[in-house]
Amino acid sequence: MINKAMSLYLDTSVIGGYFDKEFEQDTRALFEKIKEGEYIVFISDLVKSELENAPEKVRNFLNNLQYQLIEVSQESKNLAAEYIKEGVVGQTNQEDCIHIATATLSGVDFLVSWNFKHIVNVKRIRTYNSVNMKNGYRSLEIRSPKDMGVL
Repeated sequence: MINKAMSLYLDTSVIGGYFDKEFEQDTRALFEKIKEGEYIVFISDLVKSELENAPEKVRNFLNNLQYQLIEVSQESKNLAAEYIKEGVVGQTNQEDCIHIATATLSGVDFLVSWNFKHIVNVKRIRTYNSVNMKNGYRSLEIRSPKDMGVL
């Protein structure tokens, strides 16, 4: 049996979570699994830009992380606009929507986030995926790093 590593799109909160007392235990456990080759990491250029003003240790952590970079496309921006148009979240959460749309279009197995208000939220996940299906896209598995520890 071939053991294929699952692919993860990490949003900005997961990178910062490595150094956050509230989230560090589960985040570090996830990064151990990544280091062991259980997961392949993808981030977008949006994550990189959001981290430009992060503390130096967070930026350095990203620089030492092995990942594949996804460029945010116009198609991602269009899908993100659909999420907002459908009322999943408000206009002020456009970046969150771009993360979800980019992960959806990239075909990763999971989007991983610590953002429980706008992303890792059962009602919102269902609505994001409803918009995805309505627009001809696949549904996306959205989980927290803690969830990834039990998969």
